[in-house]
Amino acid sequence: MKRTAATATVQIDNDRVRVTEWRFPPGTETGWHIHPTDYVVVPMDTGELLLEASDRTARNKLTAGVSYTRAAGSEHNVVNDADTEFVFVEIELK
Repeated sequence: MKRTAATATVQIDNDRVRVTEWRFPPGTETGWHIHPTDYVVVPMDTGELLLEASDRTARNKLTAGVSYTRAAGSEHNVVNDADTEFVFVEIELK
């Protein structure tokens, strides 16, 4: 199945942080990428996203308003294979 790109809208980008709203309509993905800095994700919806990494594929259950963090160097692709849109805000620490 061919996936299209999720929509990334940068809300803030300064010398300390980059804040991006990610909108995932059904069947969209971020595309493979590596995070150069530590970051925080704030889900705006409750649901599941598929996380593809080089060594595994996992289904992540996310809850609206319940944040999580990841360390720099994380390489992955985030996929919405559900039937409804999913939104989260990503805060990259510079």
